[in-house]
Amino acid sequence: MNSRTRRMAIAITAVGALTGVLAACGGDDLEDKGTDKSSGGAKKGSLVVGAAGFTEAKVLGELYKQVLDNSGYSVTVKTVKTRELYEPQLEKGAIDIVPEYAATLAEFLNLKENGPNAKPVASGDVDATVTALKKLAEPKGLKVLPASKAVDQNAFAVSSEFAKKNNLKTLSDLGKSGLKVKIAAGDECETRPFCAPGLKKTYGIDVAGIDPKGVGTTQAKQAVKNGTDQLVLTTTTDATLKNFDLVLLQDDKKLQNADNVLPVVNAKDAGSQEIADALGKLTETLTTDDLVELNRKVDAERAKEADVAKDYLESKGLIK
Repeated sequence: MNSRTRRMAIAITAVGALTGVLAACGGDDLEDKGTDKSSGGAKKGSLVVGAAGFTEAKVLGELYKQVLDNSGYSVTVKTVKTRELYEPQLEKGAIDIVPEYAATLAEFLNLKENGPNAKPVASGDVDATVTALKKLAEPKGLKVLPASKAVDQNAFAVSSEFAKKNNLKTLSDLGKSGLKVKIAAGDECETRPFCAPGLKKTYGIDVAGIDPKGVGTTQAKQAVKNGTDQLVLTTTTDATLKNFDLVLLQDDKKLQNADNVLPVVNAKDAGSQEIADALGKLTETLTTDDLVELNRKVDAERAKEADVAKDYLESKGLIK
């Protein structure tokens, strides 16, 4: 499973099963390990950024690191395995900062606090989702910083030819067209509320069936490109859509939960306004299109996450 597919699996879990598990690509983890957070000669002290093991999380971890390095901190990035592992370490202060996804973390904490049958608190409204997240995070000693415009959530794509022929820009357009569509996705799409049932209920889309080729896989996207299927389930930061001449249809009625990227910090150790301001400049700049391009450079061009992050931050004037 590549890093993009791995992130897509997380998106399904967040909105459907709500388990919030992040898969790993290896690297250091913090389980049963002490973390040296002494200043080490740094003028403003040391910070540890936790990042999950898929491309996007690694890039975000590097962006956070370099922005904070530029502000005078000594920052290290620790790759961690699962949210079940890094979230308690964030509470304890073994790690200080994690790039997170608003809806996914909100539901993770919701289930942790209220049990497996807890009523969902996340929605397609980012402000309401962040408010719900803060209510769950703050009692645990976590501070949720403002959300960016960058969002990595479930999305549906069609071929450019299909979109042009039928004048489609949004999922509402597809529903109004009355066209029957077969969806290239995972088996679970048939029953998950964010997938086929949600498309039918929210948009009136005539779903003719599910082609179980997986979420955002090469085979799924190829099937839509070839016209075997008409719709593919992927994510908003899928960096390979252009390779298959596919375009996303806008989720204009906000069926999907708001998984906007935001920093979450240990309030005691990293809750200062100075840290919030440093990360805030990045948050205000980062967009979904930026994430797509950053992911593409790592996955397609084999560039290093640190180099991609550095080039981006310099191009935006965020670091010297």
